[in-house]
Formats: sequence, C-alpha cells, structure tokens
Amino acid sequence: MHAITPIGTIESPYKEKFAVPRQPRLVPSATARVKLSGGVNCQEAIRGIEQFSHLWLLFLFDQNLAAGWKPTVRPPRLGGNERIGVLASRSTFRPNGIGMSAVELKGISQEGDQFYLELGSVDLVDGTPIVDIKPYIPYSDAIIDAQGGYAEQEPEKAIVCFLPSAVESLEKLKNSQHIRQVIEQVLAQDPRPAYKKNKPDLKEYAVNLFNLNVKFTVNDNLVSVTVIERF
Repeated sequence: MHAITPIGTIESPYKEKFAVPRQPRLVPSATARVKLSGGVNCQEAIRGIEQFSHLWLLFLFDQNLAAGWKPTVRPPRLGGNERIGVLASRSTFRPNGIGMSAVELKGISQEGDQFYLELGSVDLVDGTPIVDIKPYIPYSDAIIDAQGGYAEQEPEKAIVCFLPSAVESLEKLKNSQHIRQVIEQVLAQDPRPAYKKNKPDLKEYAVNLFNLNVKFTVNDNLVSVTVIERF
C-alpha cells in the first residue's frame, strides 16, 4: 500500500483546536495559506491553478490520530447529546483521520524558492498537514438541491463585545482592526462544547489566535472578551 506523504502545511491564525470554526468560510476575515513542500513546491506543480477560484484541500486530523475513533459520535449541531454514525458526521475522530475543505484561492505567492497558495477562510489548525489539493469544479461539485440533514442551516451567531481592557490591548497591536474582526467572527460561533449552550456558565475561557491569548465569558447569547494578551 502506498504511504501518504503530506505535500504542504497550513499556516492559519488558529494555534489550537479550540475555537477553530466547524466549517470553512464561517470566519471570513481569518485568511490562511498552504506552504507547499517536497516535489510540489515548484511552479510546474501549480501551473494553471490560478484559473480556479476555489480548491478542495484534503488534510490529516493529525492532532486526533492517536485518540482513535468510534462508530458513533455526538455532533455539536445536535447539542452534543444525540449519537449518529461517524460516517454521517464531519467528526474529526475518523477511521483514517482524513478531512476535506472547500476553500477560496486568493492567489499564489513566492518567497525565495518557497511557494504558497494564499487562501480565504479555512477551518484548519495552524500546521495541519495537507495531503492533496484539487480544483473545485462548480458544475460538478455545487449541487443546488442537495439536502443538508441536521446541518441544513448555518448556526446562529452569538453577539460579541469587547470590555475596555481588551479594547485597550487591541489598540496597541499592529493590524488591530483585522485582529478584532477575526476574534469577533471566531467567538460569534461560540466555540464552547455544545452541551454548555443555553445553560448558566460562569467559567472564563481562553483561545489562542495569532500570537494572542484571548479570554472571554459567555452569558446566554452574549460573548464578552475580557483579556487580550500576548503569549
């Protein structure tokens, strides 16, 4: 059997699994890129790719491989309580640990001998191994009347506010407006475990984005950013 060798890695703002969007394009401001490696890190391997507006990324859930998998899972969209088959879900704990995402291709960049694919919003942790890249073909891949089962609609977004101390920390950062947009869009997804939603929750949470530790609390549908500090 042929071994699968990664052809690149993702560079994204998400430094840990917690708070990564559950689907691509849910956090429009959080752009990313693929750092190509090995034999595909060359102009010939990506010749013509700029013709396509979107790509399929096939990747490894490398941080979950050692944990194994089970035949049933509890999807967050069902409140984290109801079990369904793993193949009827997009759980990160899968038989072969392979995921796929449709992402926007914004362009190609080069730094010395290193090539990058510049992407729009992704749902991937920084450093995720990419095992294949394929062009998104609209006439074939976009199925207008497809049924989305329990995930038919985009999840409801929470309201995000920044406390004065967090705003003060933001204003000291380069590209503060962009960073604020990413934080707001990430936390609007309410990254807490599904069973925590719609219940009293006094805990203060933290998520690592860019080189920042962002702390927040949640009260009903309101997310309050309390602290923003560098690692």
